[in-house]
Amino acid sequence: MISDTRILDKSFFDRKADNVAKDILGKIILKKCNNSTDVMAGKIVEVEAYCGEEDEACHASSGKTQRNKVMYKECGLIYIYLIYGMYYMLNFVTNSKEIPEAILIRALEPLKSIDKMRKNRGVESIKKLTNGPGKLTEALEIDMRYNGTDVTKKDGDILVIEGDNTTNIEISERIGVEDDSFLRFYDPNSKFVSKK
Repeated sequence: MISDTRILDKSFFDRKADNVAKDILGKIILKKCNNSTDVMAGKIVEVEAYCGEEDEACHASSGKTQRNKVMYKECGLIYIYLIYGMYYMLNFVTNSKEIPEAILIRALEPLKSIDKMRKNRGVESIKKLTNGPGKLTEALEIDMRYNGTDVTKKDGDILVIEGDNTTNIEISERIGVEDDSFLRFYDPNSKFVSKK
């Protein structure tokens, strides 16, 4: 299916969240379709970094809990959580074990199985399929089943592979976070970004 050399390995994620966030722009998320051999794919165009217990907006700011315990495990794992009782958020754990950092995937550019994504989301506009963190998980059929799974394993249902490096990166405050951290990174040339 995918050449092993194209799958991002542990060393890519074994760094500070803000460094991984910048470098993951332009990379491709592959997700196996439920009950099918087909694959959905999208290019990462917007992310946010959450930098451990010192970061008040990070889920680990109050220490380890049942909800965030995946963040304290090895890098390259998926951390999923539910907000507003209806939206699943896709995160990748970064940095070393017991340093609870992660990046939130905020937006993708749809690349493959777009009709499947349209069906999952119930919308026709390609711009609205994956231009937000809750939208992209709905489009890709990602939910709590994937919490704690490893994106660096070639037999996984969700993989991250090499893509085109994004050289033009905009940096801003995180969405809905009132601080001066400037830990949101996005491709300003992409029409699929959630907010510019």
